[in-house]
Amino acid sequence: MDFKTAVNTCLVKKYCNFSGRASKSEFWWFYLAQIIIYFVAGFIGGLLLRDNASILSFLVSLALLLPALGAGCRRLHDTNKSGWWQLIAFIPVIGIIILIIFWIKDPVEPNNY
Repeated sequence: MDFKTAVNTCLVKKYCNFSGRASKSEFWWFYLAQIIIYFVAGFIGGLLLRDNASILSFLVSLALLLPALGAGCRRLHDTNKSGWWQLIAFIPVIGIIILIIFWIKDPVEPNNY
């Protein structure tokens, strides 16, 4: 899956979809797109809003929250794990490391999802 297709899939076709599976390329291209969007929003917010630059960043974060959770959940499904594993990210440092390891893993067949 290429960059444009992954972003289109996560933001348009499966905006708030937590079922099914997401390939590595879909997840990681969308993750890269989020980082780019956050940087652009921060830059534009800093130029235009100066004192209230964080407002634009907050709105962008809010808009990307559900697609990011959905893509993460579908990626975990592809590794045969429940989407609820994303909650492990709330454990400082070690939680996000474990979650990234799960996201990096290859797809598992047969799969419950």
